[in-house]
Amino acid sequence: MATLQTTAQRSRIRQLRMFVLVWIGITFIMGACTFFAIFWVLGETGIVAGSDRNFALPTSPPTVAAVIPTTIPTQAPAVVPPTDVPTENAQAVAQAATATEAPTQGPTLTPLPVSNKSFQPGIQVQASPDLNPENQDLWMREVSQKLGFGWFKQQVRWEFIEPEKGQFDWAMLDMVMPSKNQFGLNVMMSIVTAPDWAREPGANLEKHGPPANNADYVNFVTAILNRYPGQVQAIEVWNEQNIDREWSSAKGLKAENYVALLRDTYTAVKAIDPGIIIISGALSPTGFNDGVGAWDDYIYLDQLISAGMLNYMDCLGVHHNGYNIGPNIPWDNVPPDPTASFRGPFDNPHHSWSFYSTLQTYAKKVALAGGEQKLCVTEFGWASTEDLGGYPAGFEFANDNTLQEQADNIVEALNLMDEWGFVWLAFVWNFNYGPQAGWATDNDNVPYSIVGKDWKFRPAYDAIIKWSQERKAQGIS
Repeated sequence: MATLQTTAQRSRIRQLRMFVLVWIGITFIMGACTFFAIFWVLGETGIVAGSDRNFALPTSPPTVAAVIPTTIPTQAPAVVPPTDVPTENAQAVAQAATATEAPTQGPTLTPLPVSNKSFQPGIQVQASPDLNPENQDLWMREVSQKLGFGWFKQQVRWEFIEPEKGQFDWAMLDMVMPSKNQFGLNVMMSIVTAPDWAREPGANLEKHGPPANNADYVNFVTAILNRYPGQVQAIEVWNEQNIDREWSSAKGLKAENYVALLRDTYTAVKAIDPGIIIISGALSPTGFNDGVGAWDDYIYLDQLISAGMLNYMDCLGVHHNGYNIGPNIPWDNVPPDPTASFRGPFDNPHHSWSFYSTLQTYAKKVALAGGEQKLCVTEFGWASTEDLGGYPAGFEFANDNTLQEQADNIVEALNLMDEWGFVWLAFVWNFNYGPQAGWATDNDNVPYSIVGKDWKFRPAYDAIIKWSQERKAQGIS
């Protein structure tokens, strides 16, 4: 009997050992599979990343290209048709799943920013094209905590967010808006490019143009404000509508047609949130004037004012990129520079070359018309190719600007606009298009970027930081 009990006990022990070994093996295999699955998923989504660092930039450069929307006068001066407006991560957004539910969180309405008309600088930031919120946070942190800006410009391309009427893809803005809120930034949205479905019958879809029905644009703007209540501080209504490439319409480049779009948008926005700053679409300093391909910006501005534009805006939009002369130089008093390879401002004087003359003249035209609106410079900067090894066609002037001159001109322009007193908002062009375009030498945006080749900050980066710190030390926010 004792022998039988011992044998039975041993059998049970062997069975128990076998069970434990099998259980441990299964647990190990399942744990290993889970680990590798999680690692693979996080690695693919970009959540696995390095810790915060002084050089706060994404670890791998996206390659979505974007191009500057500004018309560049040639030596004649004659207009070079502007290239496309920045794509704002078109490829990534197109591949993202369409969001169907609005964010459930968002700040309540803050005191009306429209009431504060002190000089406030910002910078254009290209959204992270991989839709990685961690990378977006890195950009927003740089703007807020390093550069010391309270504003950034976000170009919103209607055609990408509402490719079909009533069908919205909010992926890009759903990434940008929480990030900007986290870092306490104000956003100026430049809302542009009607989708094909909204264009006029027979419209040239190779060019950008207005909607056939203004209500479609207004509905899109309204959808943005409803989705992000209290989170949009300023809206620029369109972009460079004095040139055919941005306002291609069977009705032509008619100032009154743009004013109608501005009026309808202004009325709708103010009914939702009267504190949002409405900025008129910035004009292109073309140096060209045939009324078909382009209107000279001075002449077109007069037409806009005559059509009643000042009644439907809080701020006058302005674009100017400084070519190869400084921001304090009037167009008719450019000092000789025999070393300059690009001769336009020196041999063919015209107001379109001059940052100083453009801003001064715009402000005078508003004042003479009885307006009290200030200027909002939604794009300004100086291009340099010093560290690039090449330049885009038509941008030869960028070869004449060193990186240090780029930095010096940006800071001088900021100081001038602050001193003049008639500039409200001003956005440096641009922060990070360089890495977003892979520093391609044929990309129009790259020479303006203050993030240089191989993720190295250009001198403009440190110059802006120093400028902001000095203002803060003086008690200027």
